[in-house]
Amino acid sequence: MPIPLLEYAPSSQNSRISGYEVGGDEQPRVFSTDNLLSSNQITDLIEAAYRQIFFHAFAADREKFLESQLRSGQITVRDFIRGLCLSNTFTNSFYNLNSNYRFAEHCVQKLLGRDVYSEAEKIAWSIVIATKGRAGFINDLLNSNEYLENFGDSIVPFQRRRVLPSGASALPFNIQSPRYDEYYRGKLGFPKISWSVTPRSSTPVAQKPKAGDPSMFVDMVQSLGYLGNPPQSISALNLDYQNLVPRR
Repeated sequence: MPIPLLEYAPSSQNSRISGYEVGGDEQPRVFSTDNLLSSNQITDLIEAAYRQIFFHAFAADREKFLESQLRSGQITVRDFIRGLCLSNTFTNSFYNLNSNYRFAEHCVQKLLGRDVYSEAEKIAWSIVIATKGRAGFINDLLNSNEYLENFGDSIVPFQRRRVLPSGASALPFNIQSPRYDEYYRGKLGFPKISWSVTPRSSTPVAQKPKAGDPSMFVDMVQSLGYLGNPPQSISALNLDYQNLVPRR
């Protein structure tokens, strides 16, 4: 018998507060199948779904069968998102490399479009993962009232209300919560800096020597070597003072 979802108090996050918003670059673009006019728009919708769930999908990560079903109208956008969350790529990149707490945080951010309210919510969803499994947890999120009210069957999930009251924009979830936690980042040996080429340095234009500057001829003078008279080693014992002193 699965344990029911524990109760947790929702906090007053920016995504829960409705307000007057003016369109701008910081406002998320909504991808929906309700107003598709061309095949290129369904391609953009599929790419947006991959970015939301995988952040980036390589050729080997793409789910061709699910894409074909979505293009032909056999499944909804919500079914397509469910298939991506249950795919091998999402399993190997997120589920297998994180604890249940962190995996629950990842899925809440990607599917519900908001950050977790508190540690109590992560604990509540982690219990669902432990009792119902990964598929049951994903189904509960996609069937929740919060998901259906905000995205329904036709809208790709997105990060809601990124604009903060101060006017700044919140960081994307992919930056807030990296794919690998601290343990696996240390185990894999990154982040690390790898230079494939020698870094180049440049001199500001104001500091570059102009025509006639002596610094431009330093290399030429050094290549000539020493051209002065060699030093003479003369001892005072070898000098004939009687002949060297002039007569008066």
